[in-house]
Amino acid sequence: MKESGVPLIGLARGASWAQLAAMIRSLSTDDLVGGDEADSIGNIASGDLFAVANAITALIDAPVTILDRSSHVLAFSGRQDEADSSRIETILGRQVPDRFTSAWLERGIFDELYRSSKPVWIAPGPPGTDLPRVAVAVRAGDEVLGSIWAVVREPLSEARSRGLTEAAQLVALHMMRIRGGSHGAQQLRADLVSTALSGGSGARNALRRLGLAGEAVTILAMGLVEHGPDTVEGHAIRRAEGQRLSAGLALHLTAVHPRSATALIGDVCYALMPAGRDGAEVAEERAARVATQFLERVTGGDRANIGIGPVAQHPSNLADARASADRVLRVLLDQESEHRQVARFEDVHVETLLLELRDMVTARGDRPTGPLSRLLAHDESKGSQLVETLQAWLESFGDVAKASAVTFMHPNTFRYRLRRVVDVSGLDLDDPEARLAAMLQLRVVLDRGRPQRSPDRSR
Repeated sequence: MKESGVPLIGLARGASWAQLAAMIRSLSTDDLVGGDEADSIGNIASGDLFAVANAITALIDAPVTILDRSSHVLAFSGRQDEADSSRIETILGRQVPDRFTSAWLERGIFDELYRSSKPVWIAPGPPGTDLPRVAVAVRAGDEVLGSIWAVVREPLSEARSRGLTEAAQLVALHMMRIRGGSHGAQQLRADLVSTALSGGSGARNALRRLGLAGEAVTILAMGLVEHGPDTVEGHAIRRAEGQRLSAGLALHLTAVHPRSATALIGDVCYALMPAGRDGAEVAEERAARVATQFLERVTGGDRANIGIGPVAQHPSNLADARASADRVLRVLLDQESEHRQVARFEDVHVETLLLELRDMVTARGDRPTGPLSRLLAHDESKGSQLVETLQAWLESFGDVAKASAVTFMHPNTFRYRLRRVVDVSGLDLDDPEARLAAMLQLRVVLDRGRPQRSPDRSR
């Protein structure tokens, strides 16, 4: 306040304390860099790492890349044609390929790099790294922000080594400025997307700030297929992969529609994509097509799934549309047989209902009752397969020839077992409601989809 000299900061709805902290970090970085020159660092525009990379190349006479802590390429200089094939592959992929990072890890290069305050000499390693490297860590205090890698043909002179070390300090200032601004902006955007998806009183304002005011939107929900060990390290790897895919999806959607908004919330990446004026069905098909193209290009189709929710015509519909997208994603992630990368809500509506029913009976602890309970008890005591016989018959719509083929039985053997099903359970196979009840218990209470069946040798 003016009288007390104490500043007051107002936090707008949809913003977060993380955004405020990021803004303060950015301001404190301005103070470190210096007053009126806050828009430039070392006579280079603040955050322009490509200009910094070119300046370093001129200083040490070698092509360089600037990497973050995860070996993603943040910037690179000119003269990369003087480097080897691994450097070209790194730049094209915007990340150091795994086989190279694994080789450096095995040789202890990263341990040495992050321990040392001076440039580290790296001899050629795996195929493709035909030339030596010199690398130096980029630090802000005790925190390692990334590193600078130069492809060289001989060790740097003392003067050039000192120049590279000093350049790392300059890069650190630029990276702090970028992180202070971009991290805050990303966090604010994630908070706005989260607020919009809640569908509450703040949804309309959040959409306005995202540039989607008055727009019908399609919601996409992307989740990772579970791979790797269920350990702390495994979770960290999946989290990093989720962040990478989220950034990739944001870039992909922005190319398709610049006003798309994407955010990683928990383990799910959500995207709001303007639906346009072509109708809900066309908008959902377009979203599914865009999602499929993204997964084919980025993941090979086996590491992530995307659920498409129904178009939300009004901010009040966003929460329901998000819930539907979540249900679709869960079906895709839970699928055991037919593998689908992308699906719309209407594509898996029945499967979502079954999942919800399973959740309900699991929460209540329901067990099979009536005819199915008697069949289960008989199979357990006699070692028979009457439940499997009933399930095959129901799934084949009463077609004995088809059901017997599925269970590898002779049709006459199958008919005999079907009569035993009726005798043991008392199930009326002519009653449609009794058939529906049996099918629901098989699919929901027992959670038996289409079990693996092996040939019946007894026939």
